[in-house]
Amino acid sequence: MAKHKKGRVNIRIDMTPMVDVTMLLLTFFMMTTQFKPPEEVEVVLPLSHSEFKLPESDIMMIYVNKEGKIYLGVDSQNLMERLFGKENRYKRAVELNKDALGNILIQARINNPRLRTVIKGDKGAPYGPMEDVMDVLQKAKITRFNLVTDLDKGA
Repeated sequence: MAKHKKGRVNIRIDMTPMVDVTMLLLTFFMMTTQFKPPEEVEVVLPLSHSEFKLPESDIMMIYVNKEGKIYLGVDSQNLMERLFGKENRYKRAVELNKDALGNILIQARINNPRLRTVIKGDKGAPYGPMEDVMDVLQKAKITRFNLVTDLDKGA
């Protein structure tokens, strides 16, 4: 008596639910993503050979643009509101004159003693405002700060 072989059963996997889940996840991530707000100050950084990485949080950023105007910003929205008022809570930086800079720096350090001071100066900025910022930092007893530059990839 001959044995009878069973025929193979074709398995068909329906991909429709997987496509639906993928589209739902994509939609979720698109709706919840927060894009980087536009910069208050446009600064073109000078080149250097240093590869020092900036910390992720507790940063107090001082900007000097190519016209020599000074801006100050911190990474905490609550601290921005305490320093500059409710209308400036969501701004990245606020323009200051060199006379007001010292008091604001001291207030910021009182509110958050772990703040690290970082200076971003435009490569076309005049030297005078940069010198003024460093003098104000020295008078406010902030002796440790970083100057931000772009990495020179050609060297």
